[in-house]
Amino acid sequence: MLTLRGKGVSGGVAIGRARVVRREKIKVARGVVTDIEAEWRRYEAALQATVDELERLYEWSREEIGQTSAQIFSVHAMMAQDEDFNDAVRAEIGNKSNAEYAVSQAAKHFAATFSDMDDAYMRERASDVGDIADRILRHLLLRNGQGGVLSESEESRAGDIICAEDLTPSETVQLDRSEVSAFVTALGSANSHTAILSRTMNLPAVVSIGAGLNHIEDGVLLAVDADNGRVYVDPDAPTLRELRLRIEQNAHTRELLQKYRGRESRTLDGHRIEICANIGGVEDMKDVLRNDADGIGLFRSEFLYLGRQDFPSEEEQFEAYRRVLQSMPGKRVVVRTLDIGADKQAAYFGLAAEENPALGLRAIRISLTRPDVFLTQARALLRASHYGRLAVMFPFITSMGEVMRLRALWSKAEDELREQGIPYSDSVEIGIMIETPAAAVISDRLAPLVDFFSIGSNDLTQYTLALDRQNAALDEFYNSHHEAVLRLIRHTVAAARRAGIWVGICGELGADVSLTEEFIRMGIDELSVTPAAVLPLRERVCTLRLDRTDKSGRRNVNKEENEW
Repeated sequence: MLTLRGKGVSGGVAIGRARVVRREKIKVARGVVTDIEAEWRRYEAALQATVDELERLYEWSREEIGQTSAQIFSVHAMMAQDEDFNDAVRAEIGNKSNAEYAVSQAAKHFAATFSDMDDAYMRERASDVGDIADRILRHLLLRNGQGGVLSESEESRAGDIICAEDLTPSETVQLDRSEVSAFVTALGSANSHTAILSRTMNLPAVVSIGAGLNHIEDGVLLAVDADNGRVYVDPDAPTLRELRLRIEQNAHTRELLQKYRGRESRTLDGHRIEICANIGGVEDMKDVLRNDADGIGLFRSEFLYLGRQDFPSEEEQFEAYRRVLQSMPGKRVVVRTLDIGADKQAAYFGLAAEENPALGLRAIRISLTRPDVFLTQARALLRASHYGRLAVMFPFITSMGEVMRLRALWSKAEDELREQGIPYSDSVEIGIMIETPAAAVISDRLAPLVDFFSIGSNDLTQYTLALDRQNAALDEFYNSHHEAVLRLIRHTVAAARRAGIWVGICGELGADVSLTEEFIRMGIDELSVTPAAVLPLRERVCTLRLDRTDKSGRRNVNKEENEW
């Protein structure tokens, strides 16, 4: 037995035969052409075929795995039509190079540009350039009677574990999920498309095993422990027994959790907490309903802006918000206003390149400098509020002035609708995200301005510890249980309690069952997590007993809440 170590990016355990996928190198040599315009037309035909193919993939994957994950194909179509990329191809063809060589040279240049960027998310986009170039080259080669670019085992088997150096989005999404039980890749990170899609597909995945991939032969038995980032090649009997037991336990646990559907999220001694779901769009609602969430605690509205070439219209946004609200009758739906920037970029915003985008023009800083964009979203949200119980929260707040300016813009949107006779609810809750240390420290000043707080623990941890959470090299230093983070949370909860507003957590910590009891004792009212984490978290809540209560029956707030 050989043990390979990597990074688990989508949890779970799987046992199956390896299906090794290898990308054959497309051999491109420079050829000299005499008819430059004819060669450019040949390139244009291959480019159009590529864009058409990506648009078909987008439509197919939107139906199969949802809008959020399908967006990558829309992004790829937009990247393929990028003026700078095509200008580079045209320039090389203008030097009498054949189209294949021109594409390969342009791709090398742009991939190198992405690879040299400081931001981990942007570095991952280098593989996108390679995927797009491979598509264009394949269409060029097919027109010359040449074949494809991938080779893999000829016979697929149910339960196969896909092994590759890396997987492009198109390769991952087109796999038959009924035949795949896990992914293993030599490259990749928590932000790679393999990681993102494996989580969407709810399949175990271990990435970044490096040269260990060379020890995996097609058809060999593998055991993948994605919870611990381990891949066992030709596992021995004790390892197989242990992992098979865990597979059975996981299945049994999922079955037992069904008894918590339809139940209140209430401790044994009566303390109730709402367990809500995080979503990226309408397509995620089926998982929300399947897992019986108490509401939507985080609707990431920025996904409506990603993977497209222009701003979503007011009507398009209104329809998305309305559909989600109507899917959750009587339950609160919290929509986070536009949080574009940092690791979520859309070229049509025209944002300048930043040396440190995590600290740059993002979220409400864009809303305040581009009020037209914010007002369009505010109008769509207000119109949708007529159809359900809407709450809206502003991200990345650092000051009281920001909140007041945003509320003034919100009031302006209300005035516009009122003047036009368009109905909207006058009971929309307005809240803010506490995800910067600044907001946590002055939470007592911010609380009177809003109806609720939602603590974004991911960014709060990142900014408190001065640590880029997307940088895999810093994993050993990332500690979401750091006392500084927990103190900021306690301080925020205490400020909310004094002001009489409710407070929730919508980051990764919300699903951390080791902290559930502490959060309830602090006074947290709501936890918002991925849909799949709702029932396990409800089980944890329903098995807790809190003995320390005050005379009114309210849970005690930790006495350390004001200690710094």
